[in-house]
Amino acid sequence: MDEFTQRRAGKLLDQGLGAAECGRFREARDHFKSAAKAVESADALTYWGWMEHHLGNTQFAIYLCKRAIQLDPDFGNPYNDIGSYLMNLNRMDEAIPWLEKAAKATRYEPRHYPHMNLGRIYLAKRLYLRALKEFKKALEYSPDDRELQSIIAAIHRALQ
Repeated sequence: MDEFTQRRAGKLLDQGLGAAECGRFREARDHFKSAAKAVESADALTYWGWMEHHLGNTQFAIYLCKRAIQLDPDFGNPYNDIGSYLMNLNRMDEAIPWLEKAAKATRYEPRHYPHMNLGRIYLAKRLYLRALKEFKKALEYSPDDRELQSIIAAIHRALQ
């Protein structure tokens, strides 16, 4: 693959991220899709899937994330995304192994997301000690997160 194509794909990813930040999901999807067609990368497929999910195409988003994992099994984002999509579908038990894989991935930012998602699942299942463990792990990665601090404090109060 030539350098021009690589740079073009990178620019398309940047444009997609910019559009996504502004809530222009269709435009972002088109940029991510074009990036994936130029250079099929785990990043482009994952971000494309993220936009498909926002546009209501969750099953297709999961498919794209699975393709991303095939290309780069060390990239944590698609694992977390699949887990969060399954959570949105109320398939909590199915989400857990995906989130656990995200937490162990060597290439992943933001690292606190899978722990927050696992914590939410365990909280919903009333597994308070497991939830607390996950939220504390998330706080290690994001120590200034006020939401996490509040959740941890609330769990501590509930356990007393």
